[in-house]
Amino acid sequence: MKSLRVMMVMFVLAFLTGGLAQAADMKIGYVDLAKVFDEYNKTKDYDVVLEQQHNKYVQERDTRLQKIKDAQGKLSLLKEEEKGKLQEQMEKDRQDLLQFDSQQQTELKKQRDEKIREILGEIEKVTKDYAEKEKYTLILNDRVLIYGGTDMNLTEQILKILNDGYKK
Repeated sequence: MKSLRVMMVMFVLAFLTGGLAQAADMKIGYVDLAKVFDEYNKTKDYDVVLEQQHNKYVQERDTRLQKIKDAQGKLSLLKEEEKGKLQEQMEKDRQDLLQFDSQQQTELKKQRDEKIREILGEIEKVTKDYAEKEKYTLILNDRVLIYGGTDMNLTEQILKILNDGYKK
């Protein structure tokens, strides 16, 4: 019984010692993913494109809304027969505007989500390639860290590789 305890203690010590030795050989780094994403030139360029698309949508929406407002202003000046036709047209225009809003917002969200996935995929690939080249055992996202030394922060290196490799 005593020898069994001694063997168990020796096994635990051997396991811990081996684990600590292996952990000492590990090369670990982390990346501030939000900073890399925000400062990646591709993200900045896409933000400009998305802003232009959004402005175009807002302009078209404002034009359609103004058409409805103009029709409302004319409504009180018309005869009953003409009012009915104009009200029908206004209702059709309102429905078209609602459909336009829904369709455009869905399309803009879809494009944005696709581009975010694409950019995050590129960041992941560059980080993986960097880890393999520089013999890192682990590279973590900074969101899972409570503390990481500045010497372990690979954000600037990853960002430089991404921006150097990006072509408009």
